[in-house]
Amino acid sequence: MIPPKIRVLVVEDSLTARKHLVSVLNADPALAVIGEAEDGKRAIELCRSLRPDVVTLDMMLPLLSGVAVTEYIMAYCPTPILVVSSSVNRGELFKTYDALAAGAVDVFEKPSGRDPDGAWERGLVAAVKIASRIHVITHVRGKLASLNYVNGLASHGHTASVAAAHRFQVAHRAQASLIAIGASTGGPAAIVDIFGELPADFPVPILLVIHISEPFSSAFAEWLDGQTKLRVRYARNGEPIPARGDTGVLMAPPGSHLVAAHGHLCLQNTPERNSCRPSIDVLFESLARYRGAETVACLLTGMGKDGAAGLLALRQAGALTLAQDEASSVIFGMPREAIEIGAAERVLPLDQFSSALLEAVREPELRGAR
Repeated sequence: MIPPKIRVLVVEDSLTARKHLVSVLNADPALAVIGEAEDGKRAIELCRSLRPDVVTLDMMLPLLSGVAVTEYIMAYCPTPILVVSSSVNRGELFKTYDALAAGAVDVFEKPSGRDPDGAWERGLVAAVKIASRIHVITHVRGKLASLNYVNGLASHGHTASVAAAHRFQVAHRAQASLIAIGASTGGPAAIVDIFGELPADFPVPILLVIHISEPFSSAFAEWLDGQTKLRVRYARNGEPIPARGDTGVLMAPPGSHLVAAHGHLCLQNTPERNSCRPSIDVLFESLARYRGAETVACLLTGMGKDGAAGLLALRQAGALTLAQDEASSVIFGMPREAIEIGAAERVLPLDQFSSALLEAVREPELRGAR
């Protein structure tokens, strides 16, 4: 039996660019373009009436911007959105981040004219196929169904991870002095949600590794700095690991692993890990060696398994380890891998991470007084 074709809605205001996208997608036997929209208003109308499997979306549109289209679609007819955008224009780059934070699943660069023959076309087709397999969630806060949790552990079927949780339980945990967070697909939206609930004087520094397709990752720290009360910047090679009381977020720069060693942060251009550089595992495992018992580690939504082994190493070193639950994850791949090997001490919905972090960094005597 021949599988049904992946149904694609193409949204692009330039007729020339739109026709090229349609031609490339229709040339693949697994894909079928079922609609074309030249402005944001028409994009919403067609998405509601045609219910495509994937939307390819330009950011700069007449009538309604690509960000507004993303916000509407993800709130009222959730559909995987692949942003097809330019990384050259700074305004469009920031709007791309806004769309990812609103629920778009990934971003793909518009053709530069310098791509080898057929490479851009093959990349676009592959990106659309991957996007079609993502089961997106509604991105309006409060619409997620509440789930029952027992002692902070998901109660819907992860018995192996629950048993493993007791195996690595730490009786007396050191005071948290560092937060480490890893995320991939769906990560921008998750990070913005978590950071948005943390105060400017959050007392523990945060190290962040997030997978964003290059060249779109170049200004993400600057954009994220504008979305939260926390200060956000890329880490610098050789700088000291911030101490408790130093507020802010240090991110792994594009194309470099972030490593903690001997009290300093190092940037490394060593081979990819899990096809990623920066890799969450690389950061987590370095923290397990040097700062394990003082760390709170969070593994959020994402495709693949990056971060799972590192989260386990941190748990075994005495860290508090948190993984995002399936219901609130855009892709449950990385958290699932961590849960299945017993790396996650607690499994939480996204809207509980900020409160869990605030509780984890409270002074021990204040925690005991509650």
